[in-house]
Amino acid sequence: MSGLANGTEFPALELPAVGGGMLRLPQALEGAWGVVLVYRGHWCPYCNAQLNAFQRALPALQDEGIQVAALSVDSEDRAAEVVHRYNIGFPIGYGADADVVSRTLQSYADEDPVYLESSGFLLDPSGRIVVAVYSSNAIGRLLPEDVRSMVRYLRQPKAA
Repeated sequence: MSGLANGTEFPALELPAVGGGMLRLPQALEGAWGVVLVYRGHWCPYCNAQLNAFQRALPALQDEGIQVAALSVDSEDRAAEVVHRYNIGFPIGYGADADVVSRTLQSYADEDPVYLESSGFLLDPSGRIVVAVYSSNAIGRLLPEDVRSMVRYLRQPKAA
């Protein structure tokens, strides 16, 4: 596995969203800097901490034109528990097919039980990958402070 390359278009994913409707990526983030978080599941304390951190930072992220979406293999009920527990205000997709998402995003997955390892992607407003962070276990993930710093850096005029 080599992962998705920076500069490539984020591949299309579509899955049901907590609260109804469909989460369509990267379209759901179109026109904004976008963060896609793939989390292991409702049971993972590191994932819960990451989702909670992005929720707490959401007003500041949105002020800077950054939108967030997340997804997992969780059932609708389990994903809704996470949304409720942390008062998540960004779209959460559920019921992801671990094999399909793992192949599409070139991310790690586990087979017993079936779940996706944490992955995080920062997308530019056109839907191209700026940063891809892949984890092969519980730790190593994208943080809201890093996203904000990177977007600020990318917005700076380039020296000649």
